[in-house]
Amino acid sequence: MQNKIVHAAERKAFQTVLNGIVSKGQKKDVAEMADSLVNLMEKILGDSWKQESYDMLRSIATNPDSKWARYANHIIKDMDSKIVSTFLLNAAYEGGFRGYKTAQEAAAENGCNIPWLVLMDPTSACNMRCTGCWAAEYGHKQNLSYEVMDKVLTEGKELGLHACLFTGGEPLMRKKDILRLCEKHKDVAFHAFTNGTLIDDQFCQDLLRVGNFMVSISIEGFEDANDSRRGDGHYQKALAAMDLMRSYRIPFGVSICYTSRNYKDVTSDEFLDMLVEKGCVFAWYFHYMPVGMNASTDLLLTPEQRLYMKDRIRWIRGIEGGKELFAIDFQNDGEFVSGCVAGGKYYCHINAAGDVEPCVFIHYSSANVNEMSFLDCLKQPLFMAYHDNQPFNENHLRPCPMLENPEILKRLVKETGAHSTDLEAPESVEHLCGKCELYAEHWAPVAEQVWEGTK
Repeated sequence: MQNKIVHAAERKAFQTVLNGIVSKGQKKDVAEMADSLVNLMEKILGDSWKQESYDMLRSIATNPDSKWARYANHIIKDMDSKIVSTFLLNAAYEGGFRGYKTAQEAAAENGCNIPWLVLMDPTSACNMRCTGCWAAEYGHKQNLSYEVMDKVLTEGKELGLHACLFTGGEPLMRKKDILRLCEKHKDVAFHAFTNGTLIDDQFCQDLLRVGNFMVSISIEGFEDANDSRRGDGHYQKALAAMDLMRSYRIPFGVSICYTSRNYKDVTSDEFLDMLVEKGCVFAWYFHYMPVGMNASTDLLLTPEQRLYMKDRIRWIRGIEGGKELFAIDFQNDGEFVSGCVAGGKYYCHINAAGDVEPCVFIHYSSANVNEMSFLDCLKQPLFMAYHDNQPFNENHLRPCPMLENPEILKRLVKETGAHSTDLEAPESVEHLCGKCELYAEHWAPVAEQVWEGTK
């Protein structure tokens, strides 16, 4: 009872501050209210964050002419206030702050990893077939029922989970059920990675109505590069979806898989400026993974190309310079989250058949949420092996047990008896990791030099 009272009071305090920031919308007022928000964060989170993190946020909040102050003012002035305040309340407070702390406490109590974020595939069906996409191998065979997704969220929230991402397949093929989940779980931040082709006026109106659901549109560069991977006409459809959301004042992001062929294009000034002009406010960058029986290794980056990506993404989101666009590099940001975040450490993946997998790229499991509780799935042998072996490398520029440390994933899968969960064609762990061995061998010495500060 006491915890519920504290929770309600904290949520109300965050909501008051956020509503004040969004409603005032002037530089001086925003800076003043933002400083109050940082103070509130420090009071609740305490030493679970480093002091320099609070100091950095406070310096940004109190400088109305900084790049990130301009970014914040753009979002506040040009985006729908209900979506901004609701999403920040759920993603920042319920997910990142309270949810993270609750998940850490639950992890200690249960002796296993407890994620504060889950990634689910509502369906394996997709209206596209993109090179290098794990869903391209799945076919149109499986769906998670509304009831099962609701169960995961209901059980997960008790453990501290307050953020839910959707991929697939094309998740918006199940948008009616997703919107039902948004309506029921109002304290959860929802997000979907979508190809954008199913975004229409009605969907935009639904986003405005629920307030706690945002999307990222997948795009792989300019028209020729994008359509060579995603099919003729997709680029123009993706841009049209961006224009439509911007007309409704809906914030959105993009999802980008970078490869040896497109890495320069998707980080170029021209491409980034186009995204910002279209209204994009954040970007997820994902390193290409050779997942699937027919996946090509030619798209893997050279060490020099990966080093370029690491430095370029950090420039894009730098406190000074760069672009007014928050960029996340899933592979190269390992040093900020102590290596691999999968296996329930921060997140896990549930495919359209209900198999609970360590990662969206690691298709092995021995637990299915259709048959077990979410907590029991998190205690499956493979997840416990993740728990006991993370980090997989003390050099967090080599975080993944597959891509940079393929010998580890082979060992963990064998020791735990996990089976392939690929919905199209089962892939042995030897076959998958074999495609990564040369990459790992070439990246290791470069990563060590960077980690030691000699390069």
